[in-house]
Amino acid sequence: MNHNQQLLHKLLTNINKVIIGKNETITLSLTALLARGHVLLEDIPGVGKTMLVRALAKSLNCSFSRIQFTPDLLPSDVTGVSIYHPQKHQFEYKQGPIVGDIILADEINRTSPKTQSALLEAMEENSVTVDGQTIVIDDPFFVMATQNPIEYEGTYPLPEAQIDRFLLKLTMGYPTEAEEIDMLDRTGGIHPIETLTAVIERQDVAKMQEEVNEVYIDPMVQEYIVKIVRMTREHPSIRLGVSPRGAIGLMRSAKAYAYIQGRDYCIPDDVIYLAPFVLKHRMILTQAAKYEKRSIDQIIEAILAQVEVPTRKGSD
Repeated sequence: MNHNQQLLHKLLTNINKVIIGKNETITLSLTALLARGHVLLEDIPGVGKTMLVRALAKSLNCSFSRIQFTPDLLPSDVTGVSIYHPQKHQFEYKQGPIVGDIILADEINRTSPKTQSALLEAMEENSVTVDGQTIVIDDPFFVMATQNPIEYEGTYPLPEAQIDRFLLKLTMGYPTEAEEIDMLDRTGGIHPIETLTAVIERQDVAKMQEEVNEVYIDPMVQEYIVKIVRMTREHPSIRLGVSPRGAIGLMRSAKAYAYIQGRDYCIPDDVIYLAPFVLKHRMILTQAAKYEKRSIDQIIEAILAQVEVPTRKGSD
């Protein structure tokens, strides 16, 4: 694991050449990647969402596809199509942009629910089906979808059943004044993304994903996750609580985050830190809670304060 920790450190350093001051977002994106999950990045335009995904793909020596979602985009524009070849007297599959390693699904809420479903099916199954033929998408397969939370005209909001398929929901936020000055300085000439080189091979990523599966999680920590998730279903301010998929996602995220931190075991602090990023997009508040202007983040914080943190017998 020491060798892989060095690789992860190189990766973070490499991405930071392009993305300034967003260590948390980068680390959480890697957490989702190593947990074989996907990320929904909700933020305003121009804060570096696309650049983050491009920098990640170039640093990993992985293929990169960008799908710009528009109202007229068809499911076949995502999954690919079968084309008939008269000379061969047979159909041949021409793969779509979803068949790749690192995928940027830009402005996912600007396309129709039918096209959204084509993307989300591929994310869930790691495969696409075209004319009865199933095409498996090899690991690593990582989708980062973006949406603009400000402008809703002409958009198709993701339904709860589909938004639940994203492992983490993240935001980038504006840079600080010093970071923005640094950004102008770095991009005055050739943009850093153009000179970025790979520091990890794609097979290394697949190996790390396998090693994340082996990270130990104590039954007490598993029970802690379940108690948190079950409390979201019973909370008076929550109309729709977190599904079992959310509990599995929190466990997988905790294992990947522990791995990134150089541990081969999870601790309750991993769960506490990741809970807002894994759970908040899987919950719907009651009308009364919205009227009282209560936020999901506040409620998650209250739930975490209520559920007893597991400790080893005999520990302080």
